[in-house]
Amino acid sequence: MVQITSPEDRAAGDERPLPPPAPEYNSWIGQNHSTDAASVAMREDAAELAERVIEHYRNNTTHEVEEQWTEPVDHYLDADRWLREMDAVHRSVPLPLAMSCELPGPGTYKALDVLGVPILITRDRKGVVHAMINACRHRGAELVEPGCGVAKRITCPYHAWSYDLSGELRGVYAEKTFGDVPREKRSLVQLPVGERAGIVFVSLDPSAEHDLDAWLGDLQPLLEGLRFADCHHYATRELTSPNWKVTLDGYLETYHFASLHTKTVFETNFSNMMAHDTWGPHQRLGAALRPVADVVDLPPDKRDPGDVVGAIYWLFPGLAIAGTWRNKIAVSIVIPRSATESVTQQIILLREPAVTEEERHAADQFGEWFYEVVRDEDYATTYGVQRGLKALAGTDFVFGRNEPGLQHFHRTIHRLLDEASR
Repeated sequence: MVQITSPEDRAAGDERPLPPPAPEYNSWIGQNHSTDAASVAMREDAAELAERVIEHYRNNTTHEVEEQWTEPVDHYLDADRWLREMDAVHRSVPLPLAMSCELPGPGTYKALDVLGVPILITRDRKGVVHAMINACRHRGAELVEPGCGVAKRITCPYHAWSYDLSGELRGVYAEKTFGDVPREKRSLVQLPVGERAGIVFVSLDPSAEHDLDAWLGDLQPLLEGLRFADCHHYATRELTSPNWKVTLDGYLETYHFASLHTKTVFETNFSNMMAHDTWGPHQRLGAALRPVADVVDLPPDKRDPGDVVGAIYWLFPGLAIAGTWRNKIAVSIVIPRSATESVTQQIILLREPAVTEEERHAADQFGEWFYEVVRDEDYATTYGVQRGLKALAGTDFVFGRNEPGLQHFHRTIHRLLDEASR
């Protein structure tokens, strides 16, 4: 399932390779005519967002907030602060750790590690999602290697204890000689889990009681209208990445498109031109796509929002969904590992399964383009940021009025840290 790489793997002095050919995009939202309430609300919201982006194009403007924001560089460096962030954020809020289509039917699973917690997400024979510690209750062996798969039972590779997909202990090898084992006391340790709008949320705190409907708020019906649960999981790759905030800062603005992505993203997107929305800790960037120039004078009902806006939905604390209104979707999940490192899962979803050789080639091209642009442009740059942090200790970074996503992200972290300290 997973290929791991890092921009730092490349030897010093190696020239940056040419990016792969840009993929072709087709709008999905313009072809969606579902009449359910969520789909209707989503399309109405999309049309309104497209009008806002068109207005920015007419005026050569972007979404701005009232003031700049300064963030101390030490907040990226301080290992103690990182530990407090992990407690106040990643160990306290529901984490979006999987897309529903990664577990497409009964008997499927996804395994991953989050902050040293081995997590196993499963879909049982009734289609219900579960989350549990990916460790055998006999001697703690890892049950399933990281990745997605299919299984009727989960069997420990160490001593062959077996569990069903809900985590209940079903079999003990040679129990006659081992001695009786009470099944209810040796089932897998459960973690709180919930599924909303095609996204699976897991809490690292076994005792947590999260209200996912309240957590998503008014964003939830828009996500439901995007029908992520009906998508098809095509591929997943991983990249190592710097400190989680250094990494995510690059996902939350379009200000860098012209300078960093000259031959890639900037060829399809305008730079420093977007609309911005927030729902609690979550947000959306509506980037202006270049075809907006061709439809700016058309009446609203003649425009396809998917041709005008590159909508990126971002769920706190680290899930970015790009291409949400298109037929190919790129999902990024950024997971902290230490104060200086994180890992990014890149998940490619398709609106329709890739059946023909041509369709698979197009999906491969899309995934390769997204992977190489992030690795060779975004993460190569953010690793440079990481290397310079110590030299900038005692100073601060400044987020512009045209970078509302960064400001909202850091304000949310500050708020959660303040709440945790009370």
